[in-house]
Amino acid sequence: MLSAMSRSPVEADHSASLYLPLSIAAGLILLAVGGAAFYGWITYGSSIFLAMAETGLSWCM
Repeated sequence: MLSAMSRSPVEADHSASLYLPLSIAAGLILLAVGGAAFYGWITYGSSIFLAMAETGLSWCM
């Protein structure tokens, strides 16, 4: 408790001010990765499904 009182207000605000921009940047990166994965699935989903089905069927025969 005493160490928190000895810090200057500028130090406390500096660490808190980086939290929001870093959170937003991390969220945007996750959104971009998720969007790219979704686009890939929409574009190549049928090919992926057929390749997986053929592989599965070859193991059954």
